Amino acid sequence: MQRQRTRTTGRTRTHRRGRPALAAALLTVSAAVAGLTGAPHATADSPALGSGTGVFDGKVPLTTTRTASTYLLQDPTRGKTDTVDGQTHAILTDADNVWGNGLPTNRQSVGVDAQFAAAAVWDYYKSSFNRLGVRNDGKGVRSVVHYGSNYPNVFWSDACGCINYGDGAGNAHPLTALDIGAHEITHGVTSATAGLGYSGEAGALNEATSDIFATMVEFHADIPADVPDYFIGEKPDFNGDGTPLRYLDRPSRDGVSPDYWSPSLPTLDPHYGSGVANHFFFLLAEGSGPRVINKIAYDSPTVNGAKLLGIGRTKAAAIWYRALTQYLTSNADYRAARTATLNAARDLYGVNSTEQAAVAAAWSGVNVN
Repeated sequence: MQRQRTRTTGRTRTHRRGRPALAAALLTVSAAVAGLTGAPHATADSPALGSGTGVFDGKVPLTTTRTASTYLLQDPTRGKTDTVDGQTHAILTDADNVWGNGLPTNRQSVGVDAQFAAAAVWDYYKSSFNRLGVRNDGKGVRSVVHYGSNYPNVFWSDACGCINYGDGAGNAHPLTALDIGAHEITHGVTSATAGLGYSGEAGALNEATSDIFATMVEFHADIPADVPDYFIGEKPDFNGDGTPLRYLDRPSRDGVSPDYWSPSLPTLDPHYGSGVANHFFFLLAEGSGPRVINKIAYDSPTVNGAKLLGIGRTKAAAIWYRALTQYLTSNADYRAARTATLNAARDLYGVNSTEQAAVAAAWSGVNVN
């Protein structure tokens, strides 16, 4: 009997200079996808500690599944999070539990990055918010690597609870960087909580949520090969000049995203409209003006010239997460986000607390009043 399978259809958004801006979680339609959603999660035999060398992550630990004859790139300690080869439609396997060599020509190397990213996302949400998986149901995500042919993007699918990574031009430029994986998986979290739409200001908040928690996952993982920063997509070099896709401290550094809210913002692509919320988050976490974090220089302005002090990224993320899970709705705009985060700060830290005042000041700093 032939299994029925589903997939997501995605609009591939194009970044300025013709490069992708990262796809998003979109509507699902009925279609056949060569076994990607039909490939079963293998039955765990026993967890095993292995290691791998990714294209972007360098050498990292991996928890895998040991069977009688091989090792599966499936983590039984994180909801059976696994990684599948999009061409063979099978969970990646290895004989000695040492995966990849760091080169994109090795088919395991991108699998290492993808599996590590999924594990890092699981660990961040669990340790920070006691959230067990994207839907908080204890189930891990599936990462599909080598998706399509020459596919220059990556996207999340709610239908299969999976993230799909293309290998880029010539199948030689993979997109499996940690912050990109965390960004896409967080689209699943947003879908399972606030359900933010994907147009106008709701779409901008959707994209910003993924950027914010991708940043937090990167800081939480803290791996030497990918020094934590407030940039998105710097490792794969989408632009061809070593610059990131997006900057949280001053979004306009990408040449398109606004630093501050204006009435024209709802007309922007959500990847650019997200700049205002990204900027808010940086101001709330780190404050305004010049500073150096992990030997990286930042300089974050405010629309009103106010000098702001940050409350720290952990508190800022807790406020955003509570707003996402308790207050934001599918059609939220920036003013609703201001109200939601003020309510979240009140819940977590008290009425008229330093943290609540900092939320108000950071929103005013990006012209959301």
